[in-house]
Amino acid sequence: MLFDRLLVQPEVDASERQSSAGLVIPATAVGPKRLAWAVVVVKGEHVRQVAVGDRVLFDPEERAEVEVGGTDYVLLRERDVHGVSQRQEATEATGLYL
Repeated sequence: MLFDRLLVQPEVDASERQSSAGLVIPATAVGPKRLAWAVVVVKGEHVRQVAVGDRVLFDPEERAEVEVGGTDYVLLRERDVHGVSQRQEATEATGLYL
């Protein structure tokens, strides 16, 4: 990857969800999401805030999709990332950094 680019693999959430009232919402009834999560696969040499393996939050409307080896990836700039969720090595707990 060149400069400040990130190659991420979007997470697929096709499972059913349950509302706070207990109603089951099928995956086909879910509307479009405003932001989506993805896992960083490769990063460019000028990326400073994101590491390979981090979960990043990005806008799915502003993306460039690419297929490599039969797998779909998304190409982003570091500035297009809205948040990073990464594992803390000492406690194995997750933290969200916006």
